[in-house]
Amino acid sequence: MILIGQYDSPFVRRVGIALTLYGLPFSHRPWSAFSDADKLRPYNPLTRVPALVLDTGETLIESHAILDYLDSLVPVEHALFPREEPARHQALKVAALATGLGDKAVSLFYERRMHKEVSEAFVNRCRAQIGAVLDVLEVDRASRTTDYWFGDKIGHADIVVATVLGFVGEAHPGLVSLGDFPKLDAHAQRLEALPVFQAIKQPFIPPI
Repeated sequence: MILIGQYDSPFVRRVGIALTLYGLPFSHRPWSAFSDADKLRPYNPLTRVPALVLDTGETLIESHAILDYLDSLVPVEHALFPREEPARHQALKVAALATGLGDKAVSLFYERRMHKEVSEAFVNRCRAQIGAVLDVLEVDRASRTTDYWFGDKIGHADIVVATVLGFVGEAHPGLVSLGDFPKLDAHAQRLEALPVFQAIKQPFIPPI
């Protein structure tokens, strides 16, 4: 398999971490959705990352769809989303909130980077949405007593929250004070210290 996209994207990074945790062999093409758009377009006409090229030549796009496929390749007990309810839908909600937060952070970056006249109304809306999601995730994490969000082993929800928080910190310095969210801060620091997180990472590279 071939994973396309740079690891400064939390969405690419979560897939790279999952592939590594699953022990699934893959090669990496660190292409930018901007400067490498012509390379990326044959795999995803939206020129978005991540894209995962399967050994069959078929390409999967969008991180959640990719992870759903990867979960199908491993034994049920090793899947990184819980299979039993209510943990399953709860984990899916945490992951959806985190990816939504990541989307808002990306939109906010593009608004400030690409437009000569920044829409303050749009900026304020994104900031409010990001803050509201962090509030919800902080309360949810505080309600958990296990090492990871949904038990004693790492899962997709854990991974995406940490990768998104890392992206926000690099792409928007000063936007969020994680000191205001101690449970999320501790969660992210703990995961970022793991060898797999250290291996699957890169500094944020602003698009040209």
